[in-house]
This record gives sequence, structure tokens and C-alpha cells, in this order.
Amino acid sequence: MPRRFAYYDTLSTESRRTYRKSDRIVRVELPDAAGLEARARAIDAALASGERAQVERACQALVDGINRQLGTPPVRVRVMERRPADAGGELQGLYEPDEVTGGIARITVWMRTARKEQIVKFRTFLRTLLHEVCHHLDYEHYELDETFHTEGFYARESSLMRDLLGEAKPPALPS
Repeated sequence: MPRRFAYYDTLSTESRRTYRKSDRIVRVELPDAAGLEARARAIDAALASGERAQVERACQALVDGINRQLGTPPVRVRVMERRPADAGGELQGLYEPDEVTGGIARITVWMRTARKEQIVKFRTFLRTLLHEVCHHLDYEHYELDETFHTEGFYARESSLMRDLLGEAKPPALPS
């Protein structure tokens, strides 16, 4: 049985069912992940430019490609400059479903750290973007009633990252 996060015990019966379903899904099966690798890597060059609009266009192109391959509805990507922060830490990304936006779902990511205002490293930034994409896919592709941070969710995020960067899966650890 997979390890469940502590908040699982506070969920309703229906939410627990959704959580368990999410936990069982460990991969996003893209029909042609290799066909999206150039779009994923273009985000690196866009970040290096320091131009917010260029980063936003590169992110939107990747997310559009993922949605096209999976037949999922569009999501608007917004890239903002500096991460908001408070005593609890920095916000790195945010997914808002269409019920919240009143239109097209929205992903917001920030390209600079809150404190030092440095551009976020490519892999960290891409993982944040893909994390938010996974929330979108939970609703629109897997048709989950809710989106939870489960072990399965993080496995989907990691597999998507590896697939889009053309990286081999790490070998399984002996049990």
C-alpha cells in the first residue's frame, strides 16, 4: 500500500476515494513526448534572456503542445516576475481551474526568487510549471473531482519532466 500523506485522515470518504485514484496514476502518457522536447528546452533559453514575455510564450507553447497531445482543454499560462512571499515562504506556482477564473483555466508561475530576485534555475522552473500542468491534467485528463498532492501526483510530475527532457528513467532500487 502506498504511503499516504498525513492530511489523508482529514478527508471525506469521497475525497479519500479520489486521493487513492490519484495515487494509482504514476505516469502521464504523452503520445509523443520527444516531439515536445524542443519546446521544453526553449524555456531554458527564454529564462536566460530574462525577458518575462519570452518566458511566458515558451511556457504557453509547451503547455499547448501537452494539451494538444492529450486532447485536454486549453489553459492560459501567466509568467510573473518576482515570487510573492510571506512568513510561510515563497509561492512558486498556482493553478486555477476554469470554475475559479470564470473562463479558461490558468497557470501562474514566477521567474524570479522573492528575496534575491534571481532568475529561477531552469529545472526548478520547469518542474514548477509541470507541477501546475499536473493539477490541470488531474481535472481535465484523469477527470478527478479534486487534485491532491499524492505520491502518484509527484510520480506523474517526475515522469513528465523526464519524458519532456528526453531523460531515461532512473533504475529501480532493490526492495
